[in-house]
Amino acid sequence: MSNLRLNLDEWLAEDWKNIVLEAGWGTHLDEISVFLNDEYAKKNIYPLFENIFNAYNTCSFQDTRVVILGQDPYHQINQANGLCFSVPEGVSFPPSLKNINKELQTDLGVSLASGNLIHWAQQGVLLINSILTVEDSLPGSHANIGWLSFTKLILNELNHRKSGVVFLLWGNYAQKLGKDLDPTKHHIIKNSHPSPLSANRGGWFGTRPFSNANSFLDQPILWA
Repeated sequence: MSNLRLNLDEWLAEDWKNIVLEAGWGTHLDEISVFLNDEYAKKNIYPLFENIFNAYNTCSFQDTRVVILGQDPYHQINQANGLCFSVPEGVSFPPSLKNINKELQTDLGVSLASGNLIHWAQQGVLLINSILTVEDSLPGSHANIGWLSFTKLILNELNHRKSGVVFLLWGNYAQKLGKDLDPTKHHIIKNSHPSPLSANRGGWFGTRPFSNANSFLDQPILWA
């Protein structure tokens, strides 16, 4: 695989593309593309190249009502699909998604029919990882190639240009990344991360993040 380029015209909703270009990120993404060309050619990198911006293609800036912030994509084969915590249709739920589904059952009495969370994104839930790519079995392997600065730009634009967005910050990593969000403009809900290590210590089960998010929305998200 070679000559890969992060295609903003095809892979980002128009308003996201304009925001990214206005911020001067066209050149930065070209530089990331150069790095990723080599990575995808030599290694197993996730998600598929054309799914890197899936979150920003499925949920536009204008339509964003809720933000869920993950760290980096699932790092096992056939799991990552460009939406945080989501997996392709028919793929078994990873541990964090299992715990998300358990809390959804407790909170709203409903259950996910599939691990593909695209139906959340289509209702205005921006499902973003702070790092958009990862090498097989090496979480955090692409943490220093520029993605984190990109995600900080996205959060900053949402923070300043919109109001009334519900931010679901699960775990210390997401909460640290969202520390500059304005609580006088937005609704910021902090819970433990749904991963087994964190969830089993307390602070995830019983926190009812889905009904809490809906309580702030004129039109609730249909979570299942």
